[in-house]
Amino acid sequence: MEYTKITSAILAEIETAIGAANVFVDDESLQHYAHDETEDLRYFPEVVVKPLDTASVSALLKICNQYHIPVTPRGGGTGLSGAALPIYGGVLLSMEKFKAIIDIDTENLQATVEPGVITEEFMNAVAEKGLLYPVDPSSKGSCFIGGNVAHGSGGPRVVKYGTIREYILNLEVVLANGDVIWTGANTLKYASGYNLTQLMIGSEGTLAVVTKIVTKLIPAVSQSVLMLGSFTTNDVACAAVSAIFRAGITPSALEFMERKGVEWVIQFDDIKFDLKADVNAFLMIEFDGDDLDAIFAACEKVNMVLEEFGCTEVLFADTAQQKEDLWRMRRTMAESVKSNSVYKEEDTVVPRAALPKLINGIKEIGAKYGFESVCYGHAGDGNLHINIIKAGMSDEDWKHKLKDGIVEIFELTTALGGTISGEHGIGLVQKDYMPIKYSEIHLNLMRNIKKVFDPTGILNPGKITPTV
Repeated sequence: MEYTKITSAILAEIETAIGAANVFVDDESLQHYAHDETEDLRYFPEVVVKPLDTASVSALLKICNQYHIPVTPRGGGTGLSGAALPIYGGVLLSMEKFKAIIDIDTENLQATVEPGVITEEFMNAVAEKGLLYPVDPSSKGSCFIGGNVAHGSGGPRVVKYGTIREYILNLEVVLANGDVIWTGANTLKYASGYNLTQLMIGSEGTLAVVTKIVTKLIPAVSQSVLMLGSFTTNDVACAAVSAIFRAGITPSALEFMERKGVEWVIQFDDIKFDLKADVNAFLMIEFDGDDLDAIFAACEKVNMVLEEFGCTEVLFADTAQQKEDLWRMRRTMAESVKSNSVYKEEDTVVPRAALPKLINGIKEIGAKYGFESVCYGHAGDGNLHINIIKAGMSDEDWKHKLKDGIVEIFELTTALGGTISGEHGIGLVQKDYMPIKYSEIHLNLMRNIKKVFDPTGILNPGKITPTV
């Protein structure tokens, strides 16, 4: 794909349109925005732009559309799919200055925010008003809500509260030609033609640039209980997950962790945790609500299910600090793995009952190709994160054979009724695997939707769908 290089004349136009103070071409800026959290990939933009408002984004896109310059939107840079990497150079459009919480409407249980707001800061702001925004990805302390929209983010509490798709009511977006539109309405129901709001969620900046977000809120809950079940094998722990829901129990979170991940977290984060020799897997189960008696009744029911599946021990987090320690153990697992080894992370999701077959299959594929894996994730909604560890693989095999192993993992995932990403998105690193799940009919529909919104192909090119 050919794009126009940014000349000094074009750069001057951009500076005039949005202010020279918001345009950066120094080496430090180009270095910083050449990567996100996706492995060790580096792609350098020609210029970094940090606009202050919607009008500036519109002006920028009009220029880039006119000259056919690629534009890569970026949130907090915490992504794991390479969606924020400017693989064709051009403009890196950082939304970091869009950080206003414009309004928290306590009467209608809605909020209007800009995409550069850090997710946890938004959660805390609505909590101060007795409300809850339950979408809490592991990187909530640093990711932007705009990036969450772009990737269709989830997190541990999807199992009870749903993904971000259930909480986005309306979006202000700038199209590739600079036009500004609202995608829907600030209403809980929407049956007025095609739902453009939902189309934007998960589109990773390939269709438009989000500049304002209207979210749904719900009343906050006052109580929560966290329990940790220990198991001797991964597949038995995973088999218990589906049984919990079949027993009529819906936790607010249900997380799976295998032993190796916990070992690395203990080393990395210096968490005090008594890891028994015969324990190889854990289920971390949270219940929340306002009725503590009802919560404890649910805990008793789930405890009975765990016993049926040979759970060796159940621990209850009795204090806020114990809860925080357990959640920190889960949330820092990816970082702990990253600090220990050359790795590659995949993000699979299957129907809950298929989790035992998935995790056993992953281990078998690893043995076939010579890599190890550390698995953990949101078992309550079937979302398993797979950290592939180089281990004894040679550099040559890691470079050339690993992809074959990943293909087999995704083929297994698809055969089990799942798909190749639950919440990390497709971006750059997963797009070549899309044909495993989707036919050419599906992919052409996606390509044609892209052409309707972005006829010149300037918005985050080279992402999501493989080229023909």
